[in-house]
Amino acid sequence: MKTLFTFALAGALSFSSLAANAADDLMSLSNVQAKFKTVNVLLKEGVGEAKVAIFDHTGRKLHQKKVKVGTQDLIIPYNLSQMPCGEYRVKITTGDEEVVYEVATFDKQKPTEELPLAAYGKKIDDGTINLTVVGLDEPGVDVQIRHGVTNQLIFSEEIQESEGFRKNYKLKGVSPEEVYVKVTDAHGRSKALYFE
Repeated sequence: MKTLFTFALAGALSFSSLAANAADDLMSLSNVQAKFKTVNVLLKEGVGEAKVAIFDHTGRKLHQKKVKVGTQDLIIPYNLSQMPCGEYRVKITTGDEEVVYEVATFDKQKPTEELPLAAYGKKIDDGTINLTVVGLDEPGVDVQIRHGVTNQLIFSEEIQESEGFRKNYKLKGVSPEEVYVKVTDAHGRSKALYFE
């Protein structure tokens, strides 16, 4: 009886190691990666028939698909552009094998030159205006104070701050309501600021 129990235990251990090896095999024959809001599932030759499912962070199944991998690798793209950025799980099942991948989607960062210039102006008093510029990645901001009706240049300077700045300007002979400030950064982005 003791011998029979020993054989049963050895058989169970070898079966569990075979199951672990099967999951390792499926892991080596598959891969999941996120590029921005697209999740790509790669199934390599040798996977055979598989079921691929994608779940959101709450465990809700978003999509499931049965596929058969032939003699060439197969890439299954999931476009998640209509879904929020975050964690997703991809479950790949073949026969008695199963692997789960966790990936995170993210938004593509826009280049600085495609973003609007973050410049703000406000009236401090009847003879002073304040200019604030933030989010710069290169120094070199051209500041022009111009008359609102004639467009005549009243004052001009170039500021060489690399990240941002805040500065007050004293006006002589004109009120804040009569002028506007045109700000242009090193990327050529510009903004006109009016004071009321």
